[in-house]
Amino acid sequence: MRKIWSIGGWLLLGMALAMASRASEVVSRDVFVWGREGYLTFRIPAMVVTGNHVVLAFCEGRKTGIADHGNIDLVLKRSFDGGKTWGRLQVIQGKGFQTWGNPAPVVDRATGAVWLLFCLGNNRVFVTSSHDDGATWASPAEITSSVKPAGWGWYAAGPGHGIQLASGRLLIPCDHAGKGMASHVIYSDDHGKTWQLGGVLEPGTDESMAFEAGDGRVYLSLRNSYGKKRRAYSWSEDGGISWSPVKLDQALVDPTCQASILRIPGKDGSPGMVLFLNPASGGRENMSVRVSLDDAKNWGNPTTISSGPSAYSDLAALSDGLAGMLYENGKLWPYEKITFTVLELEP
Repeated sequence: MRKIWSIGGWLLLGMALAMASRASEVVSRDVFVWGREGYLTFRIPAMVVTGNHVVLAFCEGRKTGIADHGNIDLVLKRSFDGGKTWGRLQVIQGKGFQTWGNPAPVVDRATGAVWLLFCLGNNRVFVTSSHDDGATWASPAEITSSVKPAGWGWYAAGPGHGIQLASGRLLIPCDHAGKGMASHVIYSDDHGKTWQLGGVLEPGTDESMAFEAGDGRVYLSLRNSYGKKRRAYSWSEDGGISWSPVKLDQALVDPTCQASILRIPGKDGSPGMVLFLNPASGGRENMSVRVSLDDAKNWGNPTTISSGPSAYSDLAALSDGLAGMLYENGKLWPYEKITFTVLELEP
């Protein structure tokens, strides 16, 4: 277990002290490791926590290579103890020599259902759901015609967790190839029964992740191809139907890579905190976490989680002031393993 606490908005991180109510061990586990369980490597992590506190870790199991196209299964592991131990690998989609991937899960707080959006061939979009904490999944339904306009090519859901707004809307950030690469969102206002296309951002954007701020606006953290080595962002005031012009956050160094962001609301009306996790360097290395106490206006200093090669990641709120990180990393290249590490948070 690692510990985060903030002083004047700045981030400090160190090993957690033993506490009577929590385990004293460092909770850091390699969940998916290359060359194991029938796969050459694992990529593209995504994570949510169910209403029963079961941690669901999704990713792509790549059998034949590291490319985004190939014989790729969509796989899952579950933890019932906050990430200390993980169950067997489950194949959610793996029919034939096909490319199943881009997992984008979201939990519906009203129904308890876990909705999982994903893609076939980086082109067609599907959705499935689980009502038993990920043990079983419904037959997937294709929603491509509802969320992908004519003329779009490449399509990726997420990757990484979606969010549920205070209104109940389920919101999934995505990206596509149209007139260049661009981010967009899709949403459901009927608890996952139907999905629609939301706002589309300007070209030059890519993989993204969202949070709902304390004032109800939605923030979208964007990978960009502007060549500036900074994270981009945009705001929506209407639940993702339209978006403000894209800007660069000069505080967030980014190597043109997917990144994860998560808002943890405060208690008793306090503003809470926003966590941002990415390889904070000019290349895919130095996986680091930052904290904002004002809904991403200002950021504390980065704190390194893994100094070596690293790439994609996801974040999830656990119970009792804990957060989980799921991230690609390794000694020689970023795609050797996907590791889960716990952070202990104090406002």
